[in-house]
Amino acid sequence: MLEFTSTRHNPLIDPHLAVWSWEIPLYLFVGGIVAGMMVLGGLAMLRTAKGEDTRRFFSMQTPLLGFVLMNIGMLALLLDLTHRLYVWRIYTTFQYASPMAWGSWVLLVVYAVLMLSAVVRLHEAWPWLGRLLPVLQRASDAITGNPKWMQALGWANVVLGIGLGIYTGILLNTMVARPLWNSAILGPLFLVSGLSAGVATMHIAATLLQGRGAPQGMVGGAISSLLLPLGPQHPDQPTAQALVRQDQVFLVAELVFIGLLLANLFTSSASHAAAASIITSGPYALAFWGGVVVVGVLVPLVWQALELAHKVPHTVLPAVLVLAGGLTLRWVMVNAGQLSEITAAAGLMP
Repeated sequence: MLEFTSTRHNPLIDPHLAVWSWEIPLYLFVGGIVAGMMVLGGLAMLRTAKGEDTRRFFSMQTPLLGFVLMNIGMLALLLDLTHRLYVWRIYTTFQYASPMAWGSWVLLVVYAVLMLSAVVRLHEAWPWLGRLLPVLQRASDAITGNPKWMQALGWANVVLGIGLGIYTGILLNTMVARPLWNSAILGPLFLVSGLSAGVATMHIAATLLQGRGAPQGMVGGAISSLLLPLGPQHPDQPTAQALVRQDQVFLVAELVFIGLLLANLFTSSASHAAAASIITSGPYALAFWGGVVVVGVLVPLVWQALELAHKVPHTVLPAVLVLAGGLTLRWVMVNAGQLSEITAAAGLMP
């Protein structure tokens, strides 16, 4: 008598292996936004180190908002784990060849830099907290009063932001058994998509809260400290228009990298070409062409160009579409990638 155990009834395995669910696309999306905002915040700190007054440049608020968003992404990542109580063990044994091991330590450094960056003028962004903890003002004055410290903190944000943005693509790229992910273009694509999403997030804040004063109380001040500028005044309209122009550059770059990704896959092995067809003409074609390329890139690109030319009124809808496209991109790549597999080519494989 023969006995065997089958796991084919598992919906995550049959009809194809799909271990990752909604948590991973959300984590990758939020990580991309945080990466983009860290680059923006770092550039603002570099301007401060040169002596420019960036109190009206709201990107100095990005460490606070980035810290909140990073916690949301980490919560999604934690929900994906099977043994959540043992997550600390990844830090006790470092695997040099594991991208997840590198990513875990990078996230710790990102947290530290975000927390340190949030101290900069936090007492001005949240006056209630500044009155409660005068040490914040002293710490802020010590950092902002030293151009070398501000410059170091700014470069730390820029470098870590770029690293975090690329890592979200490298995490998938290293899994060679999934041909759709096995492309060096994936890292830069996720980086420029994250930069665009970060710009879009701050663009929404700059537009919706235009001209509104920052609440001084505990609850209102806590919320406003994530979105409002340093002090009672919000960024002016030219600042929002500058964000639109920046997003135009990132959207064009994203479109270029999407084209390079498809060209790279279709000109590689039969497995890569078959994997690319999953998103170009297969079950994820509508989400890819419609949700990512058209809604997430082309429509915002044209719409924002019309706004800059003063052909249509300025709205936040293009930025919302950019965020929707960024989330759809990661959802498509994660799910379609799990559907892709190594295939037989020209009879060379059984």
